[in-house]
Amino acid sequence: MPSTRADGVRSLVSKVPEVTALFWIIKVLTTGMGETTSDYLAHTLDPVIAVGIGALCFAGALALQFRVKRYIPWVYWLAVAMVSVFGTMAADVLHVGLGVPYLVSTVFYAAVLAAVFFLWHRTERTLSIHSIHTPRREMFYWAAVLATFALGTATGDLTAVTLKLGYLGSGVLFAVVIAIPALAYWKFGLKAIAAFWAAYIVTRPLGASFADWMGVSHERGGLDWGTAQVSIGWAAAIAVLVAVLAARQRRSETVATVSR
Repeated sequence: MPSTRADGVRSLVSKVPEVTALFWIIKVLTTGMGETTSDYLAHTLDPVIAVGIGALCFAGALALQFRVKRYIPWVYWLAVAMVSVFGTMAADVLHVGLGVPYLVSTVFYAAVLAAVFFLWHRTERTLSIHSIHTPRREMFYWAAVLATFALGTATGDLTAVTLKLGYLGSGVLFAVVIAIPALAYWKFGLKAIAAFWAAYIVTRPLGASFADWMGVSHERGGLDWGTAQVSIGWAAAIAVLVAVLAARQRRSETVATVSR
C-alpha cells in the first residue's frame, strides 16, 4: 500500500508510524481483534456494561497517545486496538440497540467520515497522516480513524448479513476491494493520500469478516473457534509484531545517535 510521505524522511516528532507492509498487517489484525472482542464482551456482560468498559479503555488509550510527544509503537497500536473495540460497539449500538438497518448505518457513518475529512482538510489544508504533529491535527486524525472503524463494521455486516455473502464471502470480497486503491496508486496515478485512506477504510471490514468467520458458529457459516479464542490469538500476533516494530525503532534511534 502507498505511503503518504512527500519527502521520504520521517519526522522524529511524528505521532504515527511509517506506512509499510507491517503497518497494514497489524492494522488488519487490530480490526479482527476488535470485532471479536466486542462481540465477546457484548455476549458475556450486560451490553451497557460492555460499552462502558469499551469507552473507558478507548478514552484511556487515546489519552495516553495524546500524552506522548512522538510515535511509540505500543502506545499507538494500543490506541488503534481500543478504537477498534469501541468503534465496533458504536456501530453495533445503532443496529442492535436502536434497530437501525445496516444500510442506513453504513450511509450514516460514511457521512460522518466525509464530514471529518471535510473539516480536517478545510482547517489544516491536508489529510496526510505524516503531518500529524499538532494536537489539533491529531484530534482530526483519531476522529477519522474512529469513523473508519464504525463505517467498516457497518459495511462488513451489510455484506455478510443483509446481502447474505456470509463472513467468508465478505472477507474475500474486501480482499479484492483493498487491492483497488493500491493498483490505482501504482498504475493510474491516484494520489497517495486518497489511496491510503481508501485502503485504510477497507481494512476494517476485511479483518473483521475473517475474524467473524473464524469465531462464529457453524450455523452462522463460521469455523466455531470462539470469539474469545480468536481475540486472544489475534492479540498475541499483534503483540509480537508491535514488539518487532519497537525493536526496529530502538535500533534506528541507536544508529542515529551514534552517527551524530
